[in-house]
Order: sequence, then structure tokens, then C-alpha cells
Amino acid sequence: MLQTALLATRLAVRDALRAEFGGAWSSSAGLRGRVLVAVSGGADSLALSAAAAFSAVREGFTVAAVVVDHGLQAGSADVADRAAEQVRSLGIDTVLVRRAEVSASRSRRSGPEASARHARYAVLADSAREVGAVAILTGHTRDDQAEQVLLGIARGSGARSLAGIPPRRGLGDGIVVLRPFVRAEHGITRAVTAAACREAQLEAWQDPQNSDRAYTRVRVRAAVLPLLERELGPGVAAALARTADLAREDAEAFDAMVEEQIEEIVEHAEAGIAVSAGALAANPAALRHRIIRRVAEAEFGSELSREHTLAIAALVTHWRGQGPIEAPGITVARVAGRVEFTRRAGSPRGPAASARVADGAAAMEE
Repeated sequence: MLQTALLATRLAVRDALRAEFGGAWSSSAGLRGRVLVAVSGGADSLALSAAAAFSAVREGFTVAAVVVDHGLQAGSADVADRAAEQVRSLGIDTVLVRRAEVSASRSRRSGPEASARHARYAVLADSAREVGAVAILTGHTRDDQAEQVLLGIARGSGARSLAGIPPRRGLGDGIVVLRPFVRAEHGITRAVTAAACREAQLEAWQDPQNSDRAYTRVRVRAAVLPLLERELGPGVAAALARTADLAREDAEAFDAMVEEQIEEIVEHAEAGIAVSAGALAANPAALRHRIIRRVAEAEFGSELSREHTLAIAALVTHWRGQGPIEAPGITVARVAGRVEFTRRAGSPRGPAASARVADGAAAMEE
């Protein structure tokens, strides 16, 4: 029987590895390093494991896996052990099982989903370093991408959010996160990963949280996307994934322009960072606003709302002698032809983990 779903997932993994590392120059497993598959026990990650066990080896990599147990549900340890057993059955010998410690204080600040995601990626990064992996593979699908774009639209949070889940993300230490199933040209959906598991005779775990409508993402998945498909016709999820690709291309181009501009117009001031008001005024609004947000985020760890960004921009575009702008963690004022950013007294916000803005070396978080 032709295993079309397995074939599609294998091609997706192969193409993601080739896009990142180039074509295979050796089919001897391990000569190009090791890749680490992130596993939950669900259909997406099990299908990814099966695809990686086939394609990554043929591209010259060895494959390891880490099963992440968040410990948020009864019996989660048993689920993790069962997932590890199935991954080993695919011929992947190095399989770690790790507990992700979800911070209660972070959950209160950012919500349970964001807190679990932060804990999960911390485990993935540590596990990658432990096994010496050059890449981490995650099983996000085109459906996840469509949901992420819809959530970005609903929040009104700009082109970077519309870019959705990046197919590639650097983690530092020479490690990258690759998401082979997100790439729109392959169209790997949850239906495909479920079919791939059936073809590979893998038993996927059904996470009860994926049907809990207390979560916004679940409501988008169970109600909003089906409604759009029903009312607008099939293909909405694919169109949203294409939108993410287009938005990402634009966002990456803007990011490069912002970095180039920052190197020329940003300088250290006595108590913070200063930006030439004339140089900001000479830029179109899209670049001007990105430069303002970039300075605030990378130097002071401050995430500006649209309202704060416009108020700061008005110090340049509608200057009438107005007083300083108070934004989260910072004060921004126009002083002698410059827009000066300073940390507000008593603010707990520190610099972002990336390099200082004036050096032009930091990359925007995706």
C-alpha cells in the first residue's frame, strides 16, 4: 500500500534539513551532526519522529528525541514513557524523557500556555546541548500556523504576529529550531500527521487540553476555522499559512532595514539611549515605528503598545514642545533634537538578553 502521508512528512523533513544545511554530501549517518526531535506523544510529534528516523539519517544525520512531560495532567509520566517506547521502536536509540517545570508566577503573568511553552523550550535547549544536536525539530503543522495567524489578527498586533510560527528560529550556541511541517508548500496538516501515524502503526496520544474550550487556541481550532471554511469555502487554512509566509518575508526585510538604520542613528546618551529626531522623521512611518519599538525592547526590555509607539513618534512628527512620554519601564523625551530613552526610576525591567541596540547586533525575538 502506498504510504502517501508518511512520504509527505519524510519529504518535509528532508527539505527542511536541506534548506538549513544544504544537500546531503554524505549518506553516512552522523557525519553531519545530530538532530533532536521534540516529542509530546501526539500525532504531530510521532509522525515527525518517524519522518526524521527515515529522512534525517539519509541526509547524513543521527537522530535523538526528547519527550517533554509538563506534569500538568494526571498520568502524564505514563504518557511520556509510552511515547518514548514508540519513538525507540522507530530505531531512534537516544531518547530522553524530561520534566518541564512550569513556573506558577510566570503562569499568572503570561498565562498557562505561554508559561508551558517557555518551560518546554528551556528543556529543548538543554537537551540539545546535552546530546550535541545542531537542530531541534518540532511538529507544528500548517493548521497550527493558520491558528496563529488568526490569533495575531484578533490581537491587532502587526506584521510580526501575522508572520505566525517561523519555520526556522535560532536558539544560540549553534542550535536552530526547524519546523518542517509549517512550510506552506508542503501543506502538512493534522490530518496528514494522523494518517502518517496510522501508516507507521503508531498510537498517538489524544491530549484532553486540545479539546478544552477554556483555551483561546482551542476555540479557534474547534469553532472559528471550521466556520470560516464553511462560510468562505475550503482552503482558508492554506491561505492563512501563505499569508504568514508573505508577512514573514516583509517582516524580515523590515528587520534588516531597522538594524541598518539603528547602527547609523542610535547613540548612547548620559542616562540611556538617544535617537536623532531628524533621522527618525526622514523615515517612513513603518520604519520609524519599528525603530522606536526596537530601541525600547532591546535596550530596556519594554514592549510598547501601538498607543505608546505613536505618542513617542509624535515627539518627531508633531513636535509642539510636549512633555516626556511615560511608557512601560521607560521615559522618552525630546531633548535638543534627539529622542532620549531612559529607564524609569524604580523600574524592574532590565535589558533584553540580546546584545545592546547601539551595537546593532541583537535579533528580534520571534
